[in-house]
Amino acid sequence: QVDLVESGGGLVQPGGSLRLSCKASGRSFSVYSMGWFRQGPGEELELVERINWHAGSTCYGDSVKGRFTISRDENEDAVHLQMNSREREPTAVYYCLGCAAVDGRAGEYWGQGTQVTVSS
Repeated sequence: QVDLVESGGGLVQPGGSLRLSCKASGRSFSVYSMGWFRQGPGEELELVERINWHAGSTCYGDSVKGRFTISRDENEDAVHLQMNSREREPTAVYYCLGCAAVDGRAGEYWGQGTQVTVSS
């Protein structure tokens, strides 16, 4: 089992910035990738950005291209998302996803989510 704990959510003004963090913990696990998804009210879950743990390569959703940046801290098993919002950035719950092997068995793990409210 891998536990993911997100932090950093809150209120951000349109055009403002916010930094989310997600830390993985557990016994005997190896991370393959971590990333962020988001879901607004009445909307489907949407990819924000993911990062390959060892290669450092990333993939992102088109709606955040050039504005959000994901980074990893391999020593802390943590991932961060620097968000530079736009005027019409949707309010959403941001979820951390980790792909990891526990005792050699691969699996996906989700955090509880952190609310990001975009409002002036």
